Amino acid sequence: MSGGLYDLHKKEFDKTLDLRRLRPYGDTMNDGKAQMSFTLPVKDDERGEEAARRIAKAMGLTDINVVFHNVLDSGFTFYVVYGSCTHTVDYTAIQVQTVEVETMTMEEVDAYIKENIGRKVVVVGASTGTDAHTVGIDAIMNRKGFAGHYGLERYEMIEALNMGSQVPNEALVEKALELQADVLLVSQTVTQKDIHIQNLTELIELLEAENLRDRFIVCCGGARITHELAKELGYDAGFGAGKFAEDVATFVVTKMARRRPAMEA
Repeated sequence: MSGGLYDLHKKEFDKTLDLRRLRPYGDTMNDGKAQMSFTLPVKDDERGEEAARRIAKAMGLTDINVVFHNVLDSGFTFYVVYGSCTHTVDYTAIQVQTVEVETMTMEEVDAYIKENIGRKVVVVGASTGTDAHTVGIDAIMNRKGFAGHYGLERYEMIEALNMGSQVPNEALVEKALELQADVLLVSQTVTQKDIHIQNLTELIELLEAENLRDRFIVCCGGARITHELAKELGYDAGFGAGKFAEDVATFVVTKMARRRPAMEA
């Protein structure tokens, strides 16, 4: 057999990989090929295209091609740029804070609660402050859940109340006390000018001012939320994109079970 197909099958790709100097992968190992997109507040012309190219160069790309550009509005242009990244990272030195617990299924969580807690766990959740989006808190709490992952309302051993959006932190705490809640869940979708950090910080400060911080397990979630950020802000855990109700449920019920002996002593 001869020709292009045979040559493709016989080709030996560069498989050299050094995790201490990790670069993006495109066609061959370590080629650094990367694509980025951004908007510039300039006209869609040759000058704007060159500006996009120079910005990409300043960000560490070489062999740069502006592969797409399109007018968004008068004086605004969207660019897609392709090139090779010159920067590397030491993958072996990366340490990431994460929730270190093996996720249980809904049925396993219910069974765990029955065996280790012996009563229903009460969870109150909301999108707090000015955040008007409920997609995150609904995905975790509503009965139908999201992407085949049932929400906390469907759990037999969890009593879940979703307060919705734009809930003042004071109202969330008041409702949690009224229901004798075990867990507070806060969803933050809007992140412009770090407003999510402000909302999250205000809740912890409120709980601490009222000597209530240790009364609840407090978790937050959202596309820009990481476990590391949540811990820095004073939360017990943070859940970002790709996390579901069972991830949250597993964390809170196992943490409750670990805390019970200390609380009862």
